[in-house]
Order: sequence, then structure tokens, then C-alpha cells
Amino acid sequence: MKSILIVEDEEAIARVLSAYLRKAGFHVTRAADGRSALEAFEVAPPSLILLDIMLPNMDGFELLGLIREKSSCPVIMLTARDGINDRLAGLDGGADDYMSKPFIPEEVVARVNAVLRRPSQWSDGSRKRHFGSLFIDYSARSVFLNGAEVSLSPRDMSVLLFLAERPNQICTRDQLLEHVWEMDYEGSDRAVDLSIKRLRQALSHWPDSEGEIRTLRGTGYQLWTT
Repeated sequence: MKSILIVEDEEAIARVLSAYLRKAGFHVTRAADGRSALEAFEVAPPSLILLDIMLPNMDGFELLGLIREKSSCPVIMLTARDGINDRLAGLDGGADDYMSKPFIPEEVVARVNAVLRRPSQWSDGSRKRHFGSLFIDYSARSVFLNGAEVSLSPRDMSVLLFLAERPNQICTRDQLLEHVWEMDYEGSDRAVDLSIKRLRQALSHWPDSEGEIRTLRGTGYQLWTT
């Protein structure tokens, strides 16, 4: 049974989400503030986190940063604030999805299922490939650079695998949105740019002589390799 950690300080919202997720077959754990959420995460890492932004002790952005330092666990941000800056801050911080309040509980469950499906999209069960000092194991969804494992969020991993399966080919933003973010994604295509930015940071020690993620202005992106 997959587990969900709900980090929400509004009791009514947390109770409703718990009921719907349990009905959908998930094991649910709840936390009402950032510190208790971090403790719960360290004791029993969940399959996915539903994370409210406005929390006591530390806000959701800070908690997301602490989680991303140690884990690529999928995170869906929840907030009553629908400003584009908040949305971009969450995505730039490594969130996998973003939902504004008020929301329909059935949609939250659908989004949870959609995010949890993503890790298996690019697993072909066999292939491994070296791009110089960059090693990618497609079936294990793991990436190593100079022998050290690179920690990536599930979304960023899917973007990298999509590009790596098509080395030296141009991939448009629309292709990435369709295959990684899925057809029902309603956010800005800026999410693709932010994911590419995080990948470049994660692969900053990959020698330019071996490869790089290139931007083709007005077209898309390319994993260029020698």
C-alpha cells in the first residue's frame, strides 16, 4: 500500500483529504506543521507528500527545500495563494505539481495517482548508457556523475531520461509537457525551463567536452553528446 503524508494545518481540509485518499487505497499520515512533518518523513518516508505552503514554524517552501536535500520523494504543493510567483517558486524548488485551494478532493486523488504513475514511464527494464562520465540506468531510474549518484526529483528525472533517450535530437517544450507533465497539465510551459535549469545545476560538473543540455532558442532543448 502506497503512503501519503499530508502536511496541512487546517484540520477540516486535512480530514477530508485523508478520507478520500484512504478510500482510494492509500495509507495516510498527517502533520500540522513543518517540524512534525519533517520528523514523520524521516521516521517513515512516504510515497508522496501533499504539502501546504502556509504552515506554522516553517513554510512549505522551506520544508520542500529540506526534503529535496535528502530525497526525490514526489511533492504536490497545496495553497490558497494562486499567484504565479508562488507557483514558480514551488516548481523551481522541486515540486512535482501544484494545486490551488479550494480544490475538489477527487481531483487531488487523480493528481496523486498521476504523479505516482510518472516514475515508470521511462523504464524499459534493461538499458544503461554512458555519456562520458555521466551514467544513466533507465530501468533503475538512477543517474551517476563521476561515480556519485545525482539526486533528482521524479519530474526532473523524467525530463532527463526523455532527453537522454533522444541524444542530439531536438525536443520541444510541447513534447516534454505532453510526455512528462501529461496532457491535462494546465500550468505555464515555464515549468519546463525551470526543470532544465535544475538539471543543469545538478549536472554542473559534467565536462562540456562530453556533453551538455543545450537550449535551441524558439525550438526546445537537446541533450548534446560527443
